[in-house]
Amino acid sequence: MTALKKYARLEATGLWRARPEEQRREVIVSVGNTTLIIADSKDRPLAHWSLAAIARANPGEFPALYHPDGDAQESLEFTEGEAEMVKAIEKLRCVIDRRRPKPGRLRLVIFGVIFATLCALAVFWMPQAVQTYALRVVPEVKRLEIGLSLIEKMSNLSGTPCHSDSAKTALDQLSQRILGAKGRLRVLPSGVQQTAHLPGGLVLIHRELLEDYDDPDVVAGYILAETLRAEQSDSLHRLLAFTGTLSVFRLLTTGKMSEATLKKYAEHLLLQSPAPIDTGLLIEQFSAQRLRAAPYAYAIDVTGEQTLALIEADGASIEQFVPSLSDNYWIRLQTICGG
Repeated sequence: MTALKKYARLEATGLWRARPEEQRREVIVSVGNTTLIIADSKDRPLAHWSLAAIARANPGEFPALYHPDGDAQESLEFTEGEAEMVKAIEKLRCVIDRRRPKPGRLRLVIFGVIFATLCALAVFWMPQAVQTYALRVVPEVKRLEIGLSLIEKMSNLSGTPCHSDSAKTALDQLSQRILGAKGRLRVLPSGVQQTAHLPGGLVLIHRELLEDYDDPDVVAGYILAETLRAEQSDSLHRLLAFTGTLSVFRLLTTGKMSEATLKKYAEHLLLQSPAPIDTGLLIEQFSAQRLRAAPYAYAIDVTGEQTLALIEADGASIEQFVPSLSDNYWIRLQTICGG
């Protein structure tokens, strides 16, 4: 120990007594390898105090009063004239204390590491893990229930979904043709921008897509494009990501989401523009459905310049196209909102 070597030859005069009832006696104090040596004037050792177990009774005051740690009966006193020895003892006590194990500090460090790890898990891992679990276990019937609730919350801004007994069969026919058995179409009088998709296989259509075009393949193309967006971005996942972890926990534990949460997300959804989709994938979908892509392409860009790939795909296809809806049903569907 560097500090010990520095004070190895230091000696000082002090007053020592073994017990309170004894008279103090003058002694010579020196620093040993691991002890403070107390000797009489003839250099006969009277006591050895461990350097690691020396306590000071009056820090910062003189005469400096020391005793073995845990035994205040024995004492050693230095006057201000022995300040060098006092300084040495204090230095050694400080060095030894720094090297002494600190169980409390270790526990604090361990607790801090554990706490930081838990916080990191809560912030970065848990939300994603809970969302992933919810997407896996929430049944389709619950997804549909959530989707219908969102439509209900949209009604203040978009209006109630259009309904007509004469047009219902036509809407079901178009839904079956493009979405299959699992999909469901709803026509909104306003609010939604062209199309949108919701949990439960629900696809929303703006009424203008029915009323502004003469060809049912136009709206069929918009629906087909929306199904691609649904495949690329799960609607329930987007909802859960928007509403947050607490909302996900509520859904998992109670099977419900708060009305305020659904209303806020419904309003948010109506403000979103349709996400772009890959043209190549869209062409493949048109081909698989045996639908013409050109009507949809010209609806997006009347000049056809920006949608040339879709238009050319019709000419390159060897498949025989199948109309999305018969004229009779299309005429009925165009009046679903009373237009």
